[in-house]
Amino acid sequence: MKQWFQEKAIEQVEALIPDISGMAKGKIVSTQRYLDDKGIRIAEALFTQTITGDYTDYIDIINPTDVDMEARPVLDSIRIVPWATCPTAQIIHDCYRLDGSPVEFAPRYVLKRVLELYDKKGWKAVVAPEIEFYLIKSNTDVDHPLEPPVGRSGRQELSRRTFSIDALNEFEDVIEDIYDFSEQQGLNIETLTHEDGIAQLEVNFLHGDPMSLADQVFTFKRTVREAAFKHNMYATFMAKPHQHQPGSSMHLHQSIINKKTSKNIFINKNGKLNSSFKSYIAGLQKYTPATMSIFAPNVNSYRRIARYYAAPINTHWGFDNRTVGFRVPVSPAEATRIENRIPGSDVNPYLAIAASLAAGFLGIQEKLEPKKPLESSAYDLKITLPRDLHSSLILLRKSTQIRKILGEEFIRLYSAVKELEYETFSQVISSWEREHLLLNV
Repeated sequence: MKQWFQEKAIEQVEALIPDISGMAKGKIVSTQRYLDDKGIRIAEALFTQTITGDYTDYIDIINPTDVDMEARPVLDSIRIVPWATCPTAQIIHDCYRLDGSPVEFAPRYVLKRVLELYDKKGWKAVVAPEIEFYLIKSNTDVDHPLEPPVGRSGRQELSRRTFSIDALNEFEDVIEDIYDFSEQQGLNIETLTHEDGIAQLEVNFLHGDPMSLADQVFTFKRTVREAAFKHNMYATFMAKPHQHQPGSSMHLHQSIINKKTSKNIFINKNGKLNSSFKSYIAGLQKYTPATMSIFAPNVNSYRRIARYYAAPINTHWGFDNRTVGFRVPVSPAEATRIENRIPGSDVNPYLAIAASLAAGFLGIQEKLEPKKPLESSAYDLKITLPRDLHSSLILLRKSTQIRKILGEEFIRLYSAVKELEYETFSQVISSWEREHLLLNV
């Protein structure tokens, strides 16, 4: 690391820790100070902070004296910060207590727990995220509806232009910076498309190791926001930023490789789908309601779960069916994978990947059988996914298996953080209430 700093003439280090919501927390320190201290120390209470900046009550898994954690660098996460004004490195960190034990509710550790279960089975999980986001006109008035930014033509995009190349080219400058910044950081971006919404884009990542991909998505979100700022616009990963537009998702393709044979465990020797494939889907069907607060972690997330708006409303599955929660894309047998279409783009990538892999793992362990694949539109069927954060958290706490696999301490802290967010939101009086109730009730 010291040699890398010298080669890049690094002057300062952004020591990053993904918090419960997936935000980048940490410290910026001089290079020499960082090397002398061999990392950083930071308050354990970092993980009790909500998206609004409030702190939960110090439940008993947090030391009441507000002790420090030791943050140790993840060496293969070292990257240049392309938008920094001076040579700066960014490094993601794992968190440990001062006695050397891991902090169980740190999001990277939660994913690590799940991956260790796969490793003990001799399996290697493979994932490929697809993440959507909107470009937004700069807006400092939170009461003003969001608008699309002005493109290079000098006009705003006012109609949905799905898959349009010309619509993409309207934002050529910011897209070039996204690609340039991503390349400098070694982010494995595969394709970029214009999605269904106005000024909505989607980026696909190359498949690979779940922890590496979670790190990349975490880094990519910062990258896109910074690229947009450079062009006087915003980029948002809110699940539903516009009232009459589709929401933004983080579709998650997943498969499992036998480490000894390097073969996909979802298929038999003759290339046919097997019981592991079916049980993995059944696990997703059974445990997704319990993990919904991780796939839809914010109060806004549930506005995306709406019929006919390109988001799943139930846990059906099917072959090449984009209306279901779990889609099996057309592919060669060895590339057989399952696409979880339920997570929004506002997820914490470490937790969403962990929850999805955990659900599938439990399905295989319990030898579950899925429902029959759906050949019609799932939008015509009943909405069975939880519709609000509070209901989802109740299901999370009730699931013994999910608590066990993700960690009791994590579930308790996560629930406390998200319940406080829900209660804070519930105190807000919306413009809809003022418009329709003020003089009518």
